[in-house]
Amino acid sequence: MKAFTWLLLVVPSILSASSFSFSPQPASKKIATTATDLSKIPVVICPGFGNDAIDYLNPLDQGEEYGFVNALIKRGFNPDLITVLPLKRYEWIRVAGGLFDIPNFYTMTCTPEGLGYGWYIKRLRRTIEEVHQKSGGERCLLVGHSAGGWLARACLGDGSWNVEQLNSNDVEISEDNTTRAADRVRALITMGAVHKQPEKEFEATCVTRGALKYLNSEYPGAFLANEGISYVSVGGDAIVGKEKQQQKTVADDDVEKIGSDQVNTVYKDRGEGSASSVAYTSYAAVSGIGELTGDGVVPLEWTLLEGTKTIVLDGVLHSINEAGTTLPTDKWYGADAQVDRWLPEALKEAGIRVDGN
Repeated sequence: MKAFTWLLLVVPSILSASSFSFSPQPASKKIATTATDLSKIPVVICPGFGNDAIDYLNPLDQGEEYGFVNALIKRGFNPDLITVLPLKRYEWIRVAGGLFDIPNFYTMTCTPEGLGYGWYIKRLRRTIEEVHQKSGGERCLLVGHSAGGWLARACLGDGSWNVEQLNSNDVEISEDNTTRAADRVRALITMGAVHKQPEKEFEATCVTRGALKYLNSEYPGAFLANEGISYVSVGGDAIVGKEKQQQKTVADDDVEKIGSDQVNTVYKDRGEGSASSVAYTSYAAVSGIGELTGDGVVPLEWTLLEGTKTIVLDGVLHSINEAGTTLPTDKWYGADAQVDRWLPEALKEAGIRVDGN
């Protein structure tokens, strides 16, 4: 039930207290920073679970000016070289295909390439290859939101670069055994991604049924940093998770991490308590522990991948809407009002210096 509730929370719109310490390590290979024309750098956006490509173009039908893609265009990226992984919301039902991954689904030994998520990874590799060709051979910035973050890591895998012989447009892709993921991707930036499986005693609740554990075992942390891929993980610190009965005992230090009056009214009217109790349910599903702080869906510690450049954003929420509602927000990672809080630092980590900065 916890896992099912979490799935509902991360779907961007229903359209139709104690925290652990962490010590992120710096990436193992620094890349020389050079002045770069952003209009020449391709970007591939990896949608999160339940997200549709439209969520990054025209979120909640508010207009393209509110989209993450538009925020990147305003900062100098070429609209012709920004690609959101083509994905429809209904396609996420394919994750249920993992039920037929026997016995792995039931023994918690699924892999990212299996029936549940393999389709996403294959499509992402083809998309990256298409963008590489379209840009004239430039390496892309891979931006993974939510589940798109760990799936992007799985796409990079061990660094080998195997794609299907033909992509979706029937453009031939050469399969050169010497080609590496680092020849296609210059940096992976994740926003609100789940990078850890639940704590050991709660591993049986992992919604990836072992795929995330496999990823962290086989390709941990900034796995390809030594090959020249930069890694940046961005996490939000906005909501402290509290059970309903604990609402009146929120510590003074957490008084600002309780959500807006508007969304708390919605949750109260629906009998869900508050943003803090909704976050508690989501954090518990992700990590096994509800009394953490995070972006309202994913606990902060779970978003910060070991060995990467980490950026913590106070007050930033998980997605285009308040969790589990249709209320839009300008406080999520990809909102125009938030992008400058992490993008310049991420570009610097990727060895990119924008002229004038």
